[in-house]
Amino acid sequence: MNRTTILCAALLFLGSLAAVAQQKSDAIILNIAGEDIPKSEFERVFKKNNTKDNNYDQKAVNDYLQLYINYKLKVREALELGMDTVKSFVDELAGYRKQLAQPYLVDKQVSEQLIREAYDRMKTDLRASHILIKCDQNALPKDTLEAFNKANRIRSEIQKGMDFTAAAKKYSEDPSVKDNGGDLGYFSAMQMVYPFESAAYSTKVGELSSVIRTRFGYHIVKVTDSRSAQGEVHVAHIMVKLAAGAKEEDSLKATQKINEIAGKIKAGEKFEDLARQFSDDQSSSKAGGTLPWFGTGRMVPEFEKAAFALKNAGDVSEPVRTSYGWHIIKMMERKPLASYEEMQNDLKGRVQKDSRSELSKSSMINRVKSKYAFKENPKTRDEFNKVVDSTLTQGKWTADRASALKSVMFSLGNKSYTQQDFATYVADHQSKRGGTIAPQVMVSNLYNEWVNESVLAYEESKLDSLYPDFRNLMQEYRDGILLFELTDKKVWSKAVKDTAGLKSFYEANKAKYPWPDRLDATIYTCANADIAKQVHKLMKTVDDVDTLMSRINKTSQLNLQVKTGKFAKGDNDVIDKIEWKKGLSKDMPHNNQVVFVDVHNVLPAGPKSLDEAKGLVTADYQSSLEKEWIEQLRSKYAVKINQDVVDSVANK
Repeated sequence: MNRTTILCAALLFLGSLAAVAQQKSDAIILNIAGEDIPKSEFERVFKKNNTKDNNYDQKAVNDYLQLYINYKLKVREALELGMDTVKSFVDELAGYRKQLAQPYLVDKQVSEQLIREAYDRMKTDLRASHILIKCDQNALPKDTLEAFNKANRIRSEIQKGMDFTAAAKKYSEDPSVKDNGGDLGYFSAMQMVYPFESAAYSTKVGELSSVIRTRFGYHIVKVTDSRSAQGEVHVAHIMVKLAAGAKEEDSLKATQKINEIAGKIKAGEKFEDLARQFSDDQSSSKAGGTLPWFGTGRMVPEFEKAAFALKNAGDVSEPVRTSYGWHIIKMMERKPLASYEEMQNDLKGRVQKDSRSELSKSSMINRVKSKYAFKENPKTRDEFNKVVDSTLTQGKWTADRASALKSVMFSLGNKSYTQQDFATYVADHQSKRGGTIAPQVMVSNLYNEWVNESVLAYEESKLDSLYPDFRNLMQEYRDGILLFELTDKKVWSKAVKDTAGLKSFYEANKAKYPWPDRLDATIYTCANADIAKQVHKLMKTVDDVDTLMSRINKTSQLNLQVKTGKFAKGDNDVIDKIEWKKGLSKDMPHNNQVVFVDVHNVLPAGPKSLDEAKGLVTADYQSSLEKEWIEQLRSKYAVKINQDVVDSVANK
């Protein structure tokens, strides 16, 4: 059992175990080793885990109370053993805290707006061309200005009448321009970097965008077409590879092969079988050529156009040439853009991973700054710039270079952040840049990162007091990790490692792991009666199953299928129909085929060996160990139950 599994189980069980301020009116439902558990805590946990049927009868409450006590006892034992102070535990919990804190450290309103914006944009596919003037994100101001001015001059030339494609071929620094003339084809939301996407969706068809900045540099975007979203398609394909610039001889062979395959499809042969036989796309051929669902901008343009041109399920394209070779495409299914409600959760995850999520984070940072009266001292940055040099860009700068600097750089709430704090941050986060960035630019970037991280860390430090649900969740994770570590030590790993104990447990309980009556048999499934006759005839001279199949399946891989194994009643409907005796059964019709069985042996009922039943035996041994452990804990720690309070939890 892995850590994730137990943590999930723990969280489901606990629901919310964080201690809450006990009110005078909150009755005590039980006491474990001197620790009072209020009714409200148990009631919250119980009701959270019984939401399905709202069964709050007395038996359900009493049964759940025992599970709850067992859990609390295990956690108490882990704390007694000091497992919450072990470094590995502290580090792991800290890691979970960072993950759990993330949803609290973004502006949820902005995030929701970004999700809605992405969906609204997905309703429309755009086609656009662009011109790129490269500019490093960390370029010096003069270099940044030079690139920006160059892009503006190009834009002016286009506005004065220069053809966009000609301008792209002349000026664009995008390597693909030599092949596409700047044309990016059709795309949708979440497929381009966010600033580029926003510029394109804000520009009318036929018009130019303003000069926009992305991490790649400066762009001029021209939107050339707009259409309603095509949705997604599910297709299969057969591919004959042909590299760009292939020899004429290879090109002729590939063309001949794809046309021959197309002829077989038109003659009625199954597309899936032909894909398995002939497709050069090994990743899809085994599945009959089936590809994952895709929408606009996910495939090369020629393939995408041909796929979306197929209207109905079962439609098959003519051979299509792409940069990968030749394709024949079969439509399996198509669907329109899903509703916002259907896509919301997926889009939420995608937005969180996308650069646009920085907008919601930035908004949150500004809110925290305002809430806690963020105050900055700009002079301290000028002072800091004087103690950095090229060693910073070489990754060799040390914090003692700023030892004389003691001033507060900014304050937030009741906390001050000094030049010494920043010096430590710079030393820890510097990196070798090969001289491509000026030291002062790096310092400026690091300062902004430091401020933002510090602001969010300040807010994170207050999450426990600000949000009871976060505090509760952290308690759940703490207890879940402790439970995993201790249960693994006492039960799971012990059961696996204690081979002598496992064997002893098996010997004492082997009657619990029986085999029923079984057949050791081979099932022969034939395409028709004629094939069955051929199989029977060939079996008289051929003992080897593989040889038998290779001869029978020369004309089709579907002529004969063979399955050998040990079968009990209910395992196989063919086995269930035959007489259980050694030898060949009669031929029987089955699923439009003909089947017969060669019974090698009738195996009587009896106990499984330890190896045969090891999974079940191990699980039962673990349950036995846990039962003993729980008994030990109940003997070690006093448990006092206030039954009157327990009774009050149940529905009346």
